[in-house]
Amino acid sequence: MKLLIVESPGKIKKLKGILGSDWIVKASVGHIRELANDGQDSLGFELGLHQIDCRYIPRSPQAKQTISDLRAATKKAKQVFLATDPDREGETIAWHLQDALHLKKAQRVVYTEITDRAVKAAVSNPRPLNQALVDAGRCRDCLDKLVGYRGSPLVWRLNNGAKSVGRVQSATLHLICQREREIQAFTPLDYWSVFVDYQEGFRAFYHGSSSPSDQALSSIDDAGASVVTPESTRVLSEAEAERIVDIAQEESHTIEQVEGKLSPKQPPAPFITSSLQQAAGSRQKLSPERTMEVAQKLYEKGLITYMRTDSVQLSSEFCQAARSWLQANDSENVPQKVAKQRSKKGAQEAHEAIRPTDLTKSSAGLKQELPEDEFKLYVLIWMRAISSQCKPAQIRKTKVLIRSGLIQWQAKGQVVEFKGYSKYWQDISADKQLPVLQDGQQLQIQQVGHEQKQTQPPSRFTEPKLVQIMEKKGIGRPSTYAPTIKTLKLRQYVEVLKKQLQPTTMGLEVDEFMGKALPELLEAKFTAQMEGQLDLISEGKQDWQQYLIGWNQNYLEPALGKAVSTLPAPKPGQYPERKLHKSRTKCPLCNQALSKVPTKNKKVKKGFFLKCQQGCEAEPGKELVMFWNSRDKAWQQPASSGSREGLKAPKLTEYVCPACDLKLEEYFYTKEGQQKSLLRCSSAAARENRKHKDVVYFQSKGAWWSPKFGVLGEDAER
Repeated sequence: MKLLIVESPGKIKKLKGILGSDWIVKASVGHIRELANDGQDSLGFELGLHQIDCRYIPRSPQAKQTISDLRAATKKAKQVFLATDPDREGETIAWHLQDALHLKKAQRVVYTEITDRAVKAAVSNPRPLNQALVDAGRCRDCLDKLVGYRGSPLVWRLNNGAKSVGRVQSATLHLICQREREIQAFTPLDYWSVFVDYQEGFRAFYHGSSSPSDQALSSIDDAGASVVTPESTRVLSEAEAERIVDIAQEESHTIEQVEGKLSPKQPPAPFITSSLQQAAGSRQKLSPERTMEVAQKLYEKGLITYMRTDSVQLSSEFCQAARSWLQANDSENVPQKVAKQRSKKGAQEAHEAIRPTDLTKSSAGLKQELPEDEFKLYVLIWMRAISSQCKPAQIRKTKVLIRSGLIQWQAKGQVVEFKGYSKYWQDISADKQLPVLQDGQQLQIQQVGHEQKQTQPPSRFTEPKLVQIMEKKGIGRPSTYAPTIKTLKLRQYVEVLKKQLQPTTMGLEVDEFMGKALPELLEAKFTAQMEGQLDLISEGKQDWQQYLIGWNQNYLEPALGKAVSTLPAPKPGQYPERKLHKSRTKCPLCNQALSKVPTKNKKVKKGFFLKCQQGCEAEPGKELVMFWNSRDKAWQQPASSGSREGLKAPKLTEYVCPACDLKLEEYFYTKEGQQKSLLRCSSAAARENRKHKDVVYFQSKGAWWSPKFGVLGEDAER
């Protein structure tokens, strides 16, 4: 037997169907290990003069059990293949698996789509681990923990609930806070837009006395940026606007120049991670986090290629398939040569863009098979991929210059004469078509008027727009955009209001404080340089230990020392602690009333949790908190704290989850002082799915029983 280890349990069924009965397919369920929380500053690694000593531990009791199960499986297999995801993070997970499972001849398998052809080709051509990618992944883990664990204590002195800072997190928060300060400092300016409506059927706007420079074609980008409403050169007083109106009414209007030209607009590149998140956000109102969740499901079902990529390259097989589809269905849209797009500098060219694995799948069939959000995202990816292989759109752009006395007017029109790629990907704004006009033609006025307007402050970032800015400035990488924004929301540094990201008071205070303590970490260029070094490490051009030791010695340690010695202690009342309402529940240690701490985390029932403000600790280093348990109708400490002492870690059973076919685990808990257990799905990620809402079995009369699924007997075992 051969063993294939993947990351996600959701891939197992599809891969078993492809590989057949000679294969065992197991899942690591993502990362199995993490840096330990021991040593200086709980970093879990030691920075020596020339090398770094890292200590890794299982990420959770479930991960520890997974390692044990995988070790048992490797003993039964003749060959072990590591098929973790095809990126830096996936390579690092494969290294951890090799190390934790004591594999000497593990073989790395890489595919970007879960199809018969791709998977069978991959297992037929395994390769060794890419140590350079592993080094970059390990360096990023150490770098992030170094910044987070040594930098975060600085913001604790704010005493406002701030928990952490981060290498990518802080730079991203700074973008949001910078924009907010620009909005707060903005002073609106009144102005007037002056226009003329002609009997010939179009409107022209006042444009001073000089010919304006040509402008780009009106379009809509991936982040949903809209076209500016046409208006005149700004007039700064009503009196001046009235003067221009009077002149326009007295003078004759003659066309000076009619300029029309046909301009091609090239097809967009196929999706990469950032552009997918932007387009899904603007067109389908999905957050970056939700976009990646849905894309992951499509990938696991074999419908699209791997969704974490920064390359716009497409395989020659797909390009030929797209050309064949167009020849059969839209022959006028077939370009003379296969369309190719250029990836940005530093993109991993070995990867492909995000595309459908099979262009010919029936949309009607998929609509019946897939949930609505999955189907809509699949269609978006399909449309973008096919449009990238089409002809350019041809746009007739017309500009008319008109003179009345010393005043010049301008009218513009834009008409799509050949849709080209825009037949599938609409990103060209609608505009008016101007009538047929000629140089020297006299025009008849219908009305002349003006509109009072006001300059607007810069808009706050939407989540898609923030991803676009992060990519442009080099803050983070495809795999970190969505998690970074999620972290900022969970930390309550930002909140979403009317689909826009607005920093909270806490977020602004943290950003202001960090601007004094570690200002370099807020600079996009500084963060981008660190990402650039990680890229060099992944290419084998930089030693990761040498870089990290040098960065810590030359920057972080001096910067932290300076921050601690020069930052003044907060003045009384400068950062007042939030006033929390008291609850009727008493602390089990000091018997004082616990405080209600509001939270927007949807997983926390009642919208708040309880915290002891007397300094009581559930266990060394962990403050005492309690959460509402809806099932037990009681406030309880989380399982990781005192309430879990003496309880067994969850253990896998031979029973199978009725929702996803993974094994059920026996979970141990306390109720009314008694230790009890129940069965639930062993995948923490799967348990978040709605399908798992009722997957829970309790002990009843010597058997496991579920209110929905009944008695779990021998017929349920597999």
